[in-house]
Amino acid sequence: MEQDSDHGQRQEVIVEGSEGSPRLDRVLAARVGELSRSRLKALILEGRVEVKGVPVRDPAYHVAAGDTITIEVPEPVAAEPGPENIALHIVHEDDDLIVIDKPSGLVVHPAAGHETGTLVNALIAHCGASLSGIGGVKRPGIVHRLDKDTSGLLVVAKNDAAHQSLSAQFADHGRTGEMRRGYLAFVWGVPNRSRGTVDAPIDRHPHAREKMAVRQGGREAITHWEIVESFNGADGKPVASLLACELETGRTHQIRVHLAHIGHPLMGDMVYGPTSRPRPATSVPRVRPP
Repeated sequence: MEQDSDHGQRQEVIVEGSEGSPRLDRVLAARVGELSRSRLKALILEGRVEVKGVPVRDPAYHVAAGDTITIEVPEPVAAEPGPENIALHIVHEDDDLIVIDKPSGLVVHPAAGHETGTLVNALIAHCGASLSGIGGVKRPGIVHRLDKDTSGLLVVAKNDAAHQSLSAQFADHGRTGEMRRGYLAFVWGVPNRSRGTVDAPIDRHPHAREKMAVRQGGREAITHWEIVESFNGADGKPVASLLACELETGRTHQIRVHLAHIGHPLMGDMVYGPTSRPRPATSVPRVRPP
């Protein structure tokens, strides 16, 4: 059954039990032929699929014969992002580039599930048509990115010459040029030495495809870190630290994956960090001796 809604179309599927698998994504793939498997998975992850009236975000969720599955298929969006009046914290701007202090929660460029409300939409509104064609339709002027939940400075090119120069500098990762990228990260625990390097290849997680993982045969990934400050809990025992990180490579989720790999995941990271770590009631700083 299919009906219109304010957000697109809604389809209902009654599980017959003969679809060949109880997995939600496979049942839908067998019954909804007009949508690709990747599109169906994206709709599930976006919370647009309900089973018996309850949203289910796990593609591997097992359904049973007789279950009613409701799918909300949103209206197609424009191929090119449009301008949106989103406030920007501009740190620097000239004729060649603009530096934005990106807040946590803001997506950098349009992607599945985030077609609007992105930094790109805000930049198009601020810069106008001048960004058109610089770096591609979906990522005009973008030469590097920060994860949605990461805050920090982000550099955007305003013309082709600046885009080519900045892209080359970011790709070089400071090996031959003067540009350096630094990150500050609050992590759980305190490393047993003041500084170190994580040299561990990163690739897609073998089971959770939306995650990355340290894997043999993955792409080279190198992260340098140094303790800036460490923190004790109310019991006087070390519980957390502030690390300064510098990258030689730019893999997806690199800092998050590498710091979790050495046993010091980012605080508040719900993907790579622990979900049941005890939080101390209070904490006081303990300065690392020089």
